[in-house]
Amino acid sequence: MQWKRVLRHLFTDQWSVRRAFPPAAMRAIRAKIGEQERRHGGELRFAVEASLPLLHLWRGQDARSRAVELFGQLRVWDTEHNSGVLIYLLLADRRVEIVADRGIHNKVGGTAWEAVCGEMQRAFAAGRFEQGVSFGVAAISDLLATHFPRDEGDANELPDEPVVL
Repeated sequence: MQWKRVLRHLFTDQWSVRRAFPPAAMRAIRAKIGEQERRHGGELRFAVEASLPLLHLWRGQDARSRAVELFGQLRVWDTEHNSGVLIYLLLADRRVEIVADRGIHNKVGGTAWEAVCGEMQRAFAAGRFEQGVSFGVAAISDLLATHFPRDEGDANELPDEPVVL
């Protein structure tokens, strides 16, 4: 177990999330998700977690495995066209992960998600959290609009509200 990582997780709390994403930023992210989802037939979720519990750290859980776990818990996989995408930020590790359902992942591939994550992480490293998420939502929406254009009957299947864990 890496002690520096454990200390980061112990000292990154809900106040850290609130400093990075004050209420106005969360409202802007919710609005951005809603706005972008009107362009395509996909579904976006944004989840931010301050830190992992010590038991998860002890077991060696990383941001990717946590994101996959949340993809299921938040039911992002449960969309009509298999076009759900989760953006997950583990604040203590400053790691962003994108988990996409098979419908969109098979069309886009991992390289596209890695590029979006890289840009978002650069924004986060500079302290531009809201802008980083907004960039990610727009970039993912561009991919979704290309592969899952909006149909007249498309409904909003998942909440647009950011999730704070």
